[in-house]
Amino acid sequence: MNPTSQDSQSPFSKGVQHRAKRDAILSRAAKLFNTRGARATTLSDVADRLGLTKTSLYYYVRTKEDLIFQCYLATMRQSHDRLDRIEKGHPDPLDRVLEFLSQHFDTTLDALEGRDSYYAAPLEIASLSEEHRTVIEDLYLSMFKRIRGYIREGVASGSIKSCHETTTTRALLGALDWSFYWLYEMPREEAHHAAAAMRDLVSNGLVARQDLDLHNLSPTSLTGVAPEQGFDREVQNRLKQEAFYKAAARFFNIKGFNGTSLDEIADYLQVSKGAFYYHFANKEELLTQCYNYSLDMLDDILSEAEHREGPAILQLDLAFRKIFTLQNSDQGPLIRYKSITALPPDPRRQILARTERTNSRIGKMIEAGMKDGSVRPVNSVIAQHLITGALNASIEINRWRRVENMDLVSSDYFNVFYFGLANH
Repeated sequence: MNPTSQDSQSPFSKGVQHRAKRDAILSRAAKLFNTRGARATTLSDVADRLGLTKTSLYYYVRTKEDLIFQCYLATMRQSHDRLDRIEKGHPDPLDRVLEFLSQHFDTTLDALEGRDSYYAAPLEIASLSEEHRTVIEDLYLSMFKRIRGYIREGVASGSIKSCHETTTTRALLGALDWSFYWLYEMPREEAHHAAAAMRDLVSNGLVARQDLDLHNLSPTSLTGVAPEQGFDREVQNRLKQEAFYKAAARFFNIKGFNGTSLDEIADYLQVSKGAFYYHFANKEELLTQCYNYSLDMLDDILSEAEHREGPAILQLDLAFRKIFTLQNSDQGPLIRYKSITALPPDPRRQILARTERTNSRIGKMIEAGMKDGSVRPVNSVIAQHLITGALNASIEINRWRRVENMDLVSSDYFNVFYFGLANH
């Protein structure tokens, strides 16, 4: 035997030791990024958790930017490795889609229970340098195309129902965006049922009667702001604040909290920076109010849907279409979850608690649908989490497909959650 043939696997190999230590750093950093946010985590935080000095940490990563990039790169490579294994072991296109989604849950649970490394949710890609951002975005797009390819193969072979493949892929991947958070928070026993509940929902959908036509509905309209009479200063201040919320949400969603400057927001609104400080003490307060404003709008839409006559599945459809339209209209967008880690701990806890109360209203409508017979028996908690993730990710759908009729695009987006992929 060649005495050097096992060097790459030997625990005495310096290369193996270096990779093991680097992997431990990326795993610990990923856990901190997922709970605190990448930009809010310092290199000292990572070093302290591993019992290292910052000097020792610099041996493995050059800068914090490099650490964030390496964590996101590990996540994307892990996703592609997962797809490689799935393609070898699962010839059926539908099974490939379901297995990819299931293994996403398994990876998170393996990390939580100490069986494997943590992987960072790539929530702050926009804050990376252009070179690093391009690498991660290209890997994400490649992953997207592979999964869309499975759906296209399934539609062609008849195992997957006819659907808009690009929009369906976007909805499914969007549904996973916030799963690392709610899986972390969910009682472990319940979390172990998440993958099975997801497979059931994605295969069979919510709708109890497959012949129910959810698409033959009147166009969704959003209630605009009524014209105000007179020169009420309080009203004018409110309208100005709302303009800041909408502009800030757009920038925070695209560039992240740390990647957005107050100057950019002021320039976009064509006001002075002083106008910002008239309404807000700092950028963190603006972010907090953006979340509250978005939650106010969601609560209004859900209240309207809850008062709609008819089965609960129609109430859900009204809510989903209105939220989708809001996300892609001049009255939106709603701020995405990914900026939440930029908030200080106390405001973050308050916003997360309020977000859970708002999202649980969707879960309650699903439960009402099971009672009135319009919704199949499903795990309402998992369904709620997946659909609210997809709703949150539905912003700027025009970057993924041409939009000529918003209700048609909305129907395409939610079709997988209503009717599932499986062509029984």
